[in-house]
Amino acid sequence: MKVRTGGVTAAKGFEAAGVEAGIKYKNRKDMAMVYSQKPCVLAGTFTTNVVKAAPVLWDKKVVEESPFGQAVVINAGIANACTGAEGYSYCDKTAKAAAAALNIPADSVLVASTGVIGMQLPIDRIEAGVEKLAKAKAETLEAGTLAAEAIMTTDTISKQVAAEIEVGGVKVTIGGMSKGSGMIHPNMCTMLGFITTDAVITKEALTKALKEDVVDTFNMISVDGDTSTNDTLLIMANGMAENPEIQVDTLEYEEFKAALHYVNETLAKMMAGDGEGATALLEVKVENADTKENARTLSKSVVCSSLVKAMIYGHDANAGRILCALGYSGVQFDPEKIDLYFESKAGKIKIYEDGVSTGYDEEVATTILSESEVTVLVDMKMGNETATAWGCDLTYDYVKINADYRS
Repeated sequence: MKVRTGGVTAAKGFEAAGVEAGIKYKNRKDMAMVYSQKPCVLAGTFTTNVVKAAPVLWDKKVVEESPFGQAVVINAGIANACTGAEGYSYCDKTAKAAAAALNIPADSVLVASTGVIGMQLPIDRIEAGVEKLAKAKAETLEAGTLAAEAIMTTDTISKQVAAEIEVGGVKVTIGGMSKGSGMIHPNMCTMLGFITTDAVITKEALTKALKEDVVDTFNMISVDGDTSTNDTLLIMANGMAENPEIQVDTLEYEEFKAALHYVNETLAKMMAGDGEGATALLEVKVENADTKENARTLSKSVVCSSLVKAMIYGHDANAGRILCALGYSGVQFDPEKIDLYFESKAGKIKIYEDGVSTGYDEEVATTILSESEVTVLVDMKMGNETATAWGCDLTYDYVKINADYRS
């Protein structure tokens, strides 16, 4: 696998655009489009929140019932969630506007929204934005970057990545972009993710790869423990690489899934590290657990702890907060047998071993915790299973951002 420059336009035959449509923001891009020159095999995962935004309901129907997909239209600023029949009708109107502008079927158009819940979309501006996007779309890396920038809300950086593999001697590319900074606790899968690939692959293989991989990537991040109404991860495969078809449970499938994992994990970590108000990416790695599921549960419990997150912000090496989060996770273990470490570019230090503190140097620990990327390593000494979760520190700015979110 090779890492590529770019995002959603890195794969052959994909075009993108980002424009200013005035949905809610002023003087910034707030609508994006991803378009494939050929029809695509589709797969997707969506929020498990009972309260699902209109675009989630629309996209689930397209993924499950439409013969193919060919375009995605995304807006930032207004989530089109909790908007009833009127909100759902705007998904239909958006799709029809894109279908007319692109000369493709309306049921091949997916839509996505992010932003404030409860507000209706200004559909006239959405439809005008679709026209602008259709005219502006291009295959360039720059066009992909504009699209990634246009879907941001409280994000401070755009998020995109690409990779390539060989399938049957043919180069296959996977690229993607995502957004998400607050209300991030995906459980499928406010996050949006869009993956494009020029691979020839069956719908069964594409769906299986995506749904299996989100368990260890997007589902292992948390900024604030809130699962959004709009969480959506879509993947489109247009087959323009013309590789031998990738089918389930083959060597080619495993190679494709490994590249998809790299793309998903990279985007997930970028989202975790860009949490609202965050100053540090927090990684929690649980090793030697008895089962994979328990390893996931333990790592997620620590990364979701508000006290652990505040501890990271204060660079305070407080083992008790980590042990507490492990203890209420629901997993049974012997606290007298586990070891805890802190690690970053500044070094690695063991702070807890077999039930007691190691008497570590507080100053060294604080230095390690002062880096922009910090790892908490937990050795359970119970088996051979490992899992990693990602989050961020909890800062004063998180409260400020969310106290003023609608204003």
